[in-house]
Amino acid sequence: MSFQLKHDKVDTENKSIRFPVALIDRIEDAIAKAEGQVSFSGFVIQACEYALDNMNKEDTK
Repeated sequence: MSFQLKHDKVDTENKSIRFPVALIDRIEDAIAKAEGQVSFSGFVIQACEYALDNMNKEDTK
């Protein structure tokens, strides 16, 4: 299954995290290609969820 952006809103808590500038640029490019339908935070949250959901699947192969 490919990574699909969604527009869900949930309760949140602030966390500070430092990103390499090159990664920020790649994320912002992906958001622009999605025509701005998701915020930077939304993209990062969804990417983390996708990674966590698929980590165990890779371990079982």
